Amino acid sequence: MLGTRGVPAAHGGFETAVENIGLELVARGWKVVVYCQDDDPEARTRTDEWKGIERVWLPARYDGAKGTMWFDAQAIAHAARHRDLCVTFGYNTAMLNLLLRLRRVPQVINMDGIEWKRRGWTGLQRIFLYAQERAGCWLGNELIADHPVIADHLATRVSRDKIVTIAYGAPSVRDAPRLALDELGLTPGGYLTLVARPVPENSILEMVRAFSSRRWGKRLVVVGTYDASDPYHRQVLDAASDEVDFVGAIYDPDRLQALRYHSLAYLHGHTVGGTNPSLVEALGCANPVIAHDNPYNRWVAGTAALYVRDEVSIVTALERVIGDPILAMQMSAAARIRHTEEFSWSRITDQYEGLFERLAPRRRSVWQSAGRRTDAERALVG
Repeated sequence: MLGTRGVPAAHGGFETAVENIGLELVARGWKVVVYCQDDDPEARTRTDEWKGIERVWLPARYDGAKGTMWFDAQAIAHAARHRDLCVTFGYNTAMLNLLLRLRRVPQVINMDGIEWKRRGWTGLQRIFLYAQERAGCWLGNELIADHPVIADHLATRVSRDKIVTIAYGAPSVRDAPRLALDELGLTPGGYLTLVARPVPENSILEMVRAFSSRRWGKRLVVVGTYDASDPYHRQVLDAASDEVDFVGAIYDPDRLQALRYHSLAYLHGHTVGGTNPSLVEALGCANPVIAHDNPYNRWVAGTAALYVRDEVSIVTALERVIGDPILAMQMSAAARIRHTEEFSWSRITDQYEGLFERLAPRRRSVWQSAGRRTDAERALVG
């Protein structure tokens, strides 16, 4: 598995996907290799094992985007030696996958969202990302779209026959300790959550303004790093009433999971992208959702959400969820059903495995029947 910083997950949605899918595949008899980024620029290539997953550690050498490109290039060169199935998560350095194509290595590329359309990129950055999207479409034997709208977009680039829609997963949370709440002075059901990168396209300012427009007798817990020197962050901070708590970034998945599980509802203002991990995780915690009204969110959340477009509609949705416990219970039940139908890690892995079987069925049957072989012979690289 290529394209992430490795396992265990500590950086984002793709790492979480690699960890969960990888562990499921190991349990099903696959040999899984994950490429991991070593932050020591002087480190040598090394391998180890984590919960049955073979990890290949490679140094990034440089900081920032240059370091990411260096790491991806080294990982692809290493994977190309073995000729085994590769799965790349993300397309930001997709041009490098040309080496795999030249070596006739079967490869799957998870195309993520329409990255080049996001606000905040410079003109040159947009051109670069657009070119990488095109390269990924051409070079992948199969493309994964994490949402039907993304699949439709990719179908304007390549034949729909090489596109498969596989969403993002999240655990089903049935209980969670309250220690994280105690640390923040919160009570179960006494607050709502908002978990997102603090950028304009995620509608955080609109959500905070709407919540702060009146007294609710509830808290709004905003997870993320807010820097007062950033103009947008400053706007969000200034708009917040004293019922809004900015708790900083929470990287511990158990603490974040507990915060979600005991929340009255989840606010999701994302306006672009495919299947958003934060929204799927909210469904896994059976959270009623107040979401921006767009095709991405509607497909993911279904009847588990009330959909909004502006601050007035956000206030109306807050009134309904906070003021009507029966409605909140119905939305919670709908969230649980939607998650079970589409977003469990077991279901997501079934879909990945089916794709792998089509691309390399004979290789897998050999691995399972041949007993112990060399790592290169038994490796599933992806």
